[in-house]
Amino acid sequence: MTDLKKAYDCMIESMGVPGLQIPLTAVKFFRGNDIIPETVLNCRPQGLTITSCQAARQAGLGDGVCLTRETIGCVAAAITFGLVGQDEDIPLEGSRVYIDIMKEHYENRKAFTPPSPKDFTDGIVYACKAAGREEFALFGKEDVGRYKDVETAKSAIRQMSAIQPPDTRAVFFFSYDFEEGNLIPDVVVLSVRPVELTRVIQAYQYNTGKRVNASMGGLRVVNSDLIVRPYLTQEINVSTYCLGARLIAEYEGDRMGIGMPYGVFLEVSKGMKDSRTGFPFHQYPGAC
Repeated sequence: MTDLKKAYDCMIESMGVPGLQIPLTAVKFFRGNDIIPETVLNCRPQGLTITSCQAARQAGLGDGVCLTRETIGCVAAAITFGLVGQDEDIPLEGSRVYIDIMKEHYENRKAFTPPSPKDFTDGIVYACKAAGREEFALFGKEDVGRYKDVETAKSAIRQMSAIQPPDTRAVFFFSYDFEEGNLIPDVVVLSVRPVELTRVIQAYQYNTGKRVNASMGGLRVVNSDLIVRPYLTQEINVSTYCLGARLIAEYEGDRMGIGMPYGVFLEVSKGMKDSRTGFPFHQYPGAC
């Protein structure tokens, strides 16, 4: 049994609600000259691309997913993870889930040109209506975009955590029962209901006394807010799921995410056990 599995089981058992399940996604970055295990490479999607939120959701259900420049279905997430450069001005090759949605809703599909990473970075994609780029809309002609104008979009994008310049070769999403038992994740993401989030924060604070300062936006939540921000800051972050997570990965309406470095997750698990008699979670309304 892996340490990740032990910590997860300890956390759940200490919450005292029989049958409770909290989807867990572990994330491992392979950067620079890191050696990628064959078992990880075997988890690359075959013949299709997958967005980061889809990968996270699949991992939470027990399926490992390895995302690379070739297999990631969301250009924005590829920028966030450092799989591509944010100022690359040539569109990524092949079909990409997020881009395919644009094309599907664009009337003149034959003339469709997919956006480049630079188009995302420059705010053109997210402020498509203001920028006069109707082809980048997700919901047809009436789509106002994600921000009112390009400058607002660029301001929001500058505040999104990202690994740049890029040096990431692969990002692996897996669960606590992945067969490669010695694989230590960089980040752990829990998909929680608000009542469960309450107890996780209490468990973290019990031994540390530290508050959690959440930074959240409406886009790039899974990849930027819940994975890369905790990875770079080495602190917990909490965020709601974004447009892509809700509409593409279909995260449930009563779920939100909490991401944390692996070491912090171990602290949370220990804190949950140490504080179990001081916080009777099973009595919280909605816990059962």
